[in-house]
Amino acid sequence: QVQLVESGGGLVQPGGSLKLSCAASGSFDSINSMAWYRQAPGKQRERVAAITSGGSTYAADSVKGRFTISGDNAKNTVYLEMNSLKPEDTAVYSCKVEVRMWSGTSVAYWGQGTQVTVSS
Repeated sequence: QVQLVESGGGLVQPGGSLKLSCAASGSFDSINSMAWYRQAPGKQRERVAAITSGGSTYAADSVKGRFTISGDNAKNTVYLEMNSLKPEDTAVYSCKVEVRMWSGTSVAYWGQGTQVTVSS
């Protein structure tokens, strides 16, 4: 079983910054990729950023230049640094981690989600 613990959400003023973290623990061989998604009320879930075990990254056009994803392989942790936040960034942010189990199978797990609210 794999557990994901997220932290770092909260209320911030427009133009402010927040840093989210997601730590994976449990019994697995390795991590294939880690990603952050968000879902605002009444909207579809959107992939915000992702990073592979090799360090390749992806960022949605809506956050490029403002959000940075990074990973700490030793801690099995992924971070999302969010700068120049806008009200439209308000959403529940969830991490998704794809792990390689000891059997060789790849399985995806989701975090519980953390609320990010950008408002004055």
